[in-house]
Amino acid sequence: MNLPNLLTSLRFVLIPVYIAVFAQGHLIPAFLIMLAAGVTDVLDGYIARRNGQVTKLGMMLDPLADKLMLITVIVSLLISGHISWVAAAAMFLRDLGMIAGGMFFHFRGKKTVPANWMGKLTTVLFYGSIMLIFFEVPNAHSYLWAVIAFSFLTSIMYIAMFKALNKPAAGTPTGHS
Repeated sequence: MNLPNLLTSLRFVLIPVYIAVFAQGHLIPAFLIMLAAGVTDVLDGYIARRNGQVTKLGMMLDPLADKLMLITVIVSLLISGHISWVAAAAMFLRDLGMIAGGMFFHFRGKKTVPANWMGKLTTVLFYGSIMLIFFEVPNAHSYLWAVIAFSFLTSIMYIAMFKALNKPAAGTPTGHS
């Protein structure tokens, strides 16, 4: 197992650690664990690309580790009353739609849009809004809703890019009569 995949695996290990710390009411240490997971995400991608260590296993496990950590954090904030059901549902709906859509089109042989700066910015903004909630900053929930709206906007942009990427070339039959 190479270093990037080891860092990705560490993120899976950090999930139950986060749960245990959060469940004991230690919000700041729990946030630091989530932040450590985010740092390993940045590092594993950087190291993999820089050293030519990108693997199929890593391409599969990396986004899974990210989503599981984010889901864990969202559920913990929901159960503890730090965010509303509506906010959690909006975040889950968007992520579920992106995952399901990507899988559906991938298995139909369509080209999928790789993660780009918009997706990465959305993730950074989500982490920022979660940090504000952890530190109980005034208006943190308004910022979270702005990030949720931005995430839906980026999803619409991904859909547009997907359509352009899979647009049949001029003169290519589309299967419609």
